[in-house]
Amino acid sequence: MAQTNDAPPQLALQELIQGYQVTKCIYVAAKLGIADLLKDGPRTSEELAQVTGTHAPSLYRVLRLLTGVQLLSEGEAHAFALTPLGTYLQTGVPGSLRTTALYFGGEPTWQVWGALLDSVETGQSAYQHIFGRSSWDYRADHPETASLFDQTMSDWTASVAPTVAAAYDFSASARLVDVGGGHGQMLASILQAHPTLHAVLFDLPHVVQGAHPLLEAAGVADRCEIIEGDAFTAVPAHAETYLLSRVIHDWDDAHALALLTRCQQAMQPQGKVLLVERVILSGGAPSLLVLESDVNMLVATGGKERTDAEYRALLRAAGFELRQIIPVQPPFSLIEAARA
Repeated sequence: MAQTNDAPPQLALQELIQGYQVTKCIYVAAKLGIADLLKDGPRTSEELAQVTGTHAPSLYRVLRLLTGVQLLSEGEAHAFALTPLGTYLQTGVPGSLRTTALYFGGEPTWQVWGALLDSVETGQSAYQHIFGRSSWDYRADHPETASLFDQTMSDWTASVAPTVAAAYDFSASARLVDVGGGHGQMLASILQAHPTLHAVLFDLPHVVQGAHPLLEAAGVADRCEIIEGDAFTAVPAHAETYLLSRVIHDWDDAHALALLTRCQQAMQPQGKVLLVERVILSGGAPSLLVLESDVNMLVATGGKERTDAEYRALLRAAGFELRQIIPVQPPFSLIEAARA
């Protein structure tokens, strides 16, 4: 949708203002499974409408808009084909973002982002304002939304986990505890890369219910114990290393400090904590995706993305010394901190 160089700057601003319309069209295409229907070649909008049970002229207009953002291309007789970018809306392909589109374009996310102004005015998560509960409590009561969220997190993790597993020598620890590890996608990649390592997957009961099939499929279930629990109450004790992947950014400083302190209290004397997060590094301009994630944390959880200095101060307050920040898949980094 880029304008030519001689176009008025207001047009570029107008595209940004109306960007939510693109998001919703991508959501509709993902919901209808359009990319899966086009994986074997072009089909007309009339054919796609018949398969999806939609109004053909209206579907055509949505698909035509998606050609403007290079997700689809249009040929003769209203025939549409996937572009290389559009293939990532397919189900099950490496790097798929279909569930991401469904999650961010779906009603709960749509509603809380509509309450962004309330979050800016109060500093509180918009989930509390819209639904009267936290995002975690909301998902616990809405299994379909929870499943979509968990799958989105697993898809994201599947892309970054191999780089994390390759960037750090996890085999130096005999036992690794993944705190808030979801279905275990990150842990599965780490265990595959380090065959002598044993680990614990720790998360809320309704979350870890979906972990065993993933760990079995990865061939690591025999080296991974699954424990249910609330990390704010206690975490599994006496391990050398505690991993929190995209957990700390969910929380404000007080809650993040409480989580890190629980890990510090539970670990062995020479233990360490590893964080996988979008770190805003000093001396560089953060990417738009990181800044968008930061505001998403504001409306969704009350958390935030942090600078390296903020992580250093937070870890110090929890009794850790930050040792190193290792770049992994952009925009993520792995932070290593030792028990002080």
